[in-house]
Amino acid sequence: MALETAYIQEKLSQKFGNNVLNFEMKRDVFSFEATSDFTHEVIQFLKEQPDLNFHFLTDLCGVHFPDNDENHQFEVVYLLHNWIENTRIRVRTFLPASNPEIQTITDLFLTANWMERETFDFFGITFKGHPQLKRILNMDEMESHPLRKEFPLEDQGRTDKDDRFFGRIPTTTL
Repeated sequence: MALETAYIQEKLSQKFGNNVLNFEMKRDVFSFEATSDFTHEVIQFLKEQPDLNFHFLTDLCGVHFPDNDENHQFEVVYLLHNWIENTRIRVRTFLPASNPEIQTITDLFLTANWMERETFDFFGITFKGHPQLKRILNMDEMESHPLRKEFPLEDQGRTDKDDRFFGRIPTTTL
């Protein structure tokens, strides 16, 4: 018997009630949202439930939505895979801009270690309980997080660039 999305939704809704919501098929992957307080428990349930069997964490990443309301500016996306049934699932959770933090899942998936560090490094999302949460690619002295939308795309102080080579011609020469 193939693992049906309706069955997954039913199991999650029975166990977590209103803490799991917005179930949908998105780009051929079953997707839903979990409240940030229950994300760890939801992922643990998906992994440890014998009939669900999502034992592989494919990816974990962050997203910044600066135009969303205060409580939905940051998103953490978890992609899980059930190899037995060849079924993928996407778990999404939103975090507030004032305090973007969520519980680590390194106790469930060791591979989450570097993925959480990278998400922290580029988005500034804190993973509570992470064994070594520090920057992984950027310098420790760096104060900003480069994948946040407020991060400047170019260094305005550069003197070695010529706008003509970037397709930008100053209006004074036209």
